[in-house]
Amino acid sequence: MARFIRTAQRTIVSSASKTLSNGNQSRIATAASLIQFKRYATCKTHLSPFKTNILRILSNEIEYQHDYAPPHQPATSFKSFTVQDRPGGKWMTMRGKYGDSEEIKIEVTMFDGCVFVPKPGEDSNGENVLLHISLLVDISKGQGCPEMEFLCSAWPDRLEIQKVYLLNRDKIVINPYMGPDFRKMDGKLQKMLCDYLEARGVNSELCVFLHEYMMNKDRIELIQWLGNVKSFVEK
Repeated sequence: MARFIRTAQRTIVSSASKTLSNGNQSRIATAASLIQFKRYATCKTHLSPFKTNILRILSNEIEYQHDYAPPHQPATSFKSFTVQDRPGGKWMTMRGKYGDSEEIKIEVTMFDGCVFVPKPGEDSNGENVLLHISLLVDISKGQGCPEMEFLCSAWPDRLEIQKVYLLNRDKIVINPYMGPDFRKMDGKLQKMLCDYLEARGVNSELCVFLHEYMMNKDRIELIQWLGNVKSFVEK
């Protein structure tokens, strides 16, 4: 997966800076400060050659990640949706409204798969990597009403619905019927459900935003993780 992320880093251009959140500001500042440390702890004269080499490799990787594609502050909104990051986690949450009665919640994973597709053009050789993001879209209309939940795939330029559920969270049913396979449904019904999400802002434009967001989040989490490992080894 690391190879796919490294490849994608060279093909996706991060979006313009968005409104910043205080919590994420501190995380970016922490990540940026990691490369300001000396690669060798000169005041610690008892470091073994093996430990010194580990710290050197970690410092070089942190510096490379930060210099090659420095992360920016995660967006806190996208159109009518609010965006809530989960620092240290592999997902984030978006919330919005539609009309006077509908609440929309979207749970989004980081990259969790990929496919290889031929490069465009008759004379092109090789393959491109398309990264995949999973998301759950919950639409509720208040207490006493079931929720409609969509399991979707977000590709770089399009949204695909995989499953559609009706959930009654106030009533537990053992082994409930979860609906048909979306891909086997009538084409007109598939289009109607796609249009239903489109009207609520869950569309290909959202997919573009999610891929840019998660590419940036991946860099933030990686730099933070490398810094945590480096701090552990230094102790």
